[in-house]
Amino acid sequence: MNLPNKLTVGRFVLTAIFLAVIFARVRYADTIALVLFIIASVTDYFDGKIARERNLITNFGILMDPLADKILVCSAFIAFVERGFMPAWMVVVIVARELGITGLRMLAASKHQVLAAEGYGKHKTISQITAIIAILVTASLPEWPMAITVGFSPWVAEFSTVAVWMALVLTVFSGSAYLWKNRQIFLQDL
Repeated sequence: MNLPNKLTVGRFVLTAIFLAVIFARVRYADTIALVLFIIASVTDYFDGKIARERNLITNFGILMDPLADKILVCSAFIAFVERGFMPAWMVVVIVARELGITGLRMLAASKHQVLAAEGYGKHKTISQITAIIAILVTASLPEWPMAITVGFSPWVAEFSTVAVWMALVLTVFSGSAYLWKNRQIFLQDL
């Protein structure tokens, strides 16, 4: 297994640990969850970068990297509903888009086609990660020393609200564009 694929597998493991921490109501749990999520997100950047630079692109990576991203992001958003950080309807829209695109990729794979991620999808992922980090920062602020929170407190909640709405809009737009571009894959079977 090459390094990019190890990073992808590592993201699955970090997601499980992230979920355990976010629901463990222990001291500094939200801050630890924030750090774990950031580390997992950074692995997403490096697995792709290393794979392209070292020509280590594999079918495993093409299929599993986006899946690891979706599981990380969807897990965080679903956890946020349980924690009361986000309304469920927003999370349903986001998760439905992710499942729809995954289903399309599986259908394409059954036809011996591989659908790689595209530009809009990458922007969507960045916006979702930004929104999740903003929510986690908002949640973890009470755990931080007062000297740090003074600078963050006035604007971080508003930023996280804007970030969530931007992520939702980009999620819907990118999903619609991806489905439209690849419509021949599912229209053939209707």
